[in-house]
Amino acid sequence: MSYPLSVLDLSTVLPGQPVAEAVAASVELARTAEEQGFTRIWFAEHHNFPSIASSATAVLLAHVAAHTASIRLGSGGIMLPNHSPLVVAEQFGTLAELHPGRIDLGLGRAPGTDQRTLMALRRDPSAADSFPRDIKELQGYLKGESLIPGVDAYPGKGTDVPLFVLGSSQYGAQLAAALGLGYAFASHFAPQMLEHAARVYRESFEASEDCPGPYFIAALNVIAADTAEEAQRLFELSQRFRIRQMLGRGRDLDEDEVTMLMHSPAGEQVLSMTRYTAVGTPDTVRDYLDAFRGRVGADELIITNAAPGLEARRRTLQLLGEHVIARG
Repeated sequence: MSYPLSVLDLSTVLPGQPVAEAVAASVELARTAEEQGFTRIWFAEHHNFPSIASSATAVLLAHVAAHTASIRLGSGGIMLPNHSPLVVAEQFGTLAELHPGRIDLGLGRAPGTDQRTLMALRRDPSAADSFPRDIKELQGYLKGESLIPGVDAYPGKGTDVPLFVLGSSQYGAQLAAALGLGYAFASHFAPQMLEHAARVYRESFEASEDCPGPYFIAALNVIAADTAEEAQRLFELSQRFRIRQMLGRGRDLDEDEVTMLMHSPAGEQVLSMTRYTAVGTPDTVRDYLDAFRGRVGADELIITNAAPGLEARRRTLQLLGEHVIARG
């Protein structure tokens, strides 16, 4: 039996690649995902990462939406404490007016960057404390039921864009459950609390008008290829890229340095973040996805397309479409 399968696109900028080319690749992948029947594509807000082109998330979403026709698009997520809820409501309300029925709004509590960049964002470090209140304020704008008398979101009012809480801990699970919202767990890079958070979310969920029952999305990394050998080769390249991305910021590492870092305590910690990664032929990946979903009781899976290079990522989506989504 099939289940909703979605994509978290990190809009990866490869070394030496123009940003415009990376964004064009995201558009091509979105079109492929749409053709293959994926449910949604989300982009994440990150700052000060030269390898990620999705910092202006709403702008990128507008561009991808204009080049696709039906697939749902959204944020995975907008880091709400970085922003005014009113501005987020206006941005996503505009998207919803331009592309009705296609826009999601996933919300995170972390800054999506380091402490120095947090200061450059003009963010108060205590802003995360108001995350629950900010979600309610944002929801009020989008429903046309503003919590602030005399203030509405134009555009945004009445668009009722679906909200999801994103997280990697018990806190996010409890908050999503208390607010009666869908919950997406970032197990593609923070695997430790996955099963516990899924259980807490379901056990404490309080039904709401928007979400009458719990809706749990689990994330994982996927590399599918026509042969096991090719999938393994791509996996090793992706691991090396991750080491460069996470441990080589600001430095141009040669291959020997990357190899050394991979076997260092820091490198092993970085690679352990991708514990949940499906690698192999379509049958192998399908079996992994089925077992992973069953273990955590996920209503939907969202994958990061970990293969390096546009063609390899497109092929992963095609194989998933043919062997997972098309099962019906």
